[in-house]
Amino acid sequence: MSEDLGNSFSRRFFLQKAGLAGAGVVSAPIAGVAQAQIAAHAGSAPVTTFVSEEAQSIKLKINAKEYQLKVEPRVTLLDCLRENLKLTGTKKGCDHGQCGACTVHVNGRRINSCLSLAVMHEGDEITTIEGLASGQKLHPMQDSFVKHDGFQCGYCTPGQIMSAVALLKEPCGRSDADVREAMSGNICRCGAYKNICAAIQDVRGNLKSEAKA
Repeated sequence: MSEDLGNSFSRRFFLQKAGLAGAGVVSAPIAGVAQAQIAAHAGSAPVTTFVSEEAQSIKLKINAKEYQLKVEPRVTLLDCLRENLKLTGTKKGCDHGQCGACTVHVNGRRINSCLSLAVMHEGDEITTIEGLASGQKLHPMQDSFVKHDGFQCGYCTPGQIMSAVALLKEPCGRSDADVREAMSGNICRCGAYKNICAAIQDVRGNLKSEAKA
């Protein structure tokens, strides 16, 4: 019994020591940052924002507005929009180009922004869901999604609308089946596909022709 207690104590003692050592390693830089912030507020030392040596200066034109920023080469357009520019209307879903939640327009064409690097788009015309409306006036596709209840939870809706707007300029047949095929890259986990299709067809003016078919 005493031997078991001795082993238990030694193991506990070892784990405690190891934990304290690990905590010291982790907390050291955190403590350093805290001290620097305190010193900065006291006016004795400035706080500098960390910028990676790999960061590149780029200029992006998004929703007709130019942004000058520094990003690392590995940063996706999606993360740049959401994290750097706080344009969070574009959603991060699968992050593998399979759900379409991150769809934006680049030079008038829809792309999955999670699969494209931000540094690749200097000089391009980028449009996000925030850029569709004109002031308080919604884009006709946005209006149609509201009219036909083309969303439930709403998470996929920005990507659905961006794809639907791009579809208006693409060679797409008049039938619902053609629309569903053209929108197959956008997943709605709530299953609002019928209403989404109706919203798109309404804007295209194909609801009546579809009813006669």
